[in-house]
Amino acid sequence: MKVRILLLSILFNGLNMIKDKNLKTYSTSDVVNYYQYLQQLQPAEETVIKLLRSELPNMKMLDLGVGGGRTTQHFFPLVKEYIGVDYSVDMIKACQERFSQSYPSIQLRVGDGRDLSQFEDNSFDFILFSFNGLDYISHEDRLKALQEISRVGKSGGYFFFSSHHLQAIEKEFNWRHHLSLNPFKTYVNLVMFAFLRGVNTSLTYRSIKHNNYAILRDESHNFRLRTYYIRASEQIKQLEPLFKDIKVYSWKTGLELTTNHNMVSCSDMWLYYLCRIK
Repeated sequence: MKVRILLLSILFNGLNMIKDKNLKTYSTSDVVNYYQYLQQLQPAEETVIKLLRSELPNMKMLDLGVGGGRTTQHFFPLVKEYIGVDYSVDMIKACQERFSQSYPSIQLRVGDGRDLSQFEDNSFDFILFSFNGLDYISHEDRLKALQEISRVGKSGGYFFFSSHHLQAIEKEFNWRHHLSLNPFKTYVNLVMFAFLRGVNTSLTYRSIKHNNYAILRDESHNFRLRTYYIRASEQIKQLEPLFKDIKVYSWKTGLELTTNHNMVSCSDMWLYYLCRIK
């Protein structure tokens, strides 16, 4: 029994280390400054604004992982009520600094998608979790966050988020993919391949190819973050117990991917998902 408790403790602490390292990265001054000055919506986000434009004025919105406020300036003026949340105190401070004068009534709070107990059940008409914020917690915590999002969202309300696409990163672990007729390009590609493999020694092209999700370090913020990648088909399965009318969109084009073939063949490093709360 003691051995079992010890192993569970080691596992729990290991998952907390993943969480704490990602949070530590998101609290460093260089990363906070980077997010504080981002302004542009991504194509899929523009698509959803167009789809929901007539409904947004009557919606109470929760903007999870608000970061430095990239999405705030676009959604705050459109919705009836807006609350922005981030688990990084430094990100919230940066966001407050950015919008305190232009939007003095804005609500910005420190909070965690895995524990939204500060909000009551059925509180929000529209929940956004952009820039792959859901991808920086463990698999178990991801499922917990989806439960919490479903709880605080109203039945029939919308949940819109992005997540890294395992199908796209899979090829990056295949050294053949990096070969080119241009010797210099091949050299650069193989150097980046070596970095990718060097910081993900436990992962191989074969292991990724045979799994539905993987947690790995990519080049984001100099390989400091541990990032969750998932196949679109698996992401849909995760959503189905809690959400309905699930649609998938290309990050780059903002167009809906309507077939499994489209999702598998899409080379976007992340995809957007729009669904409704059951």
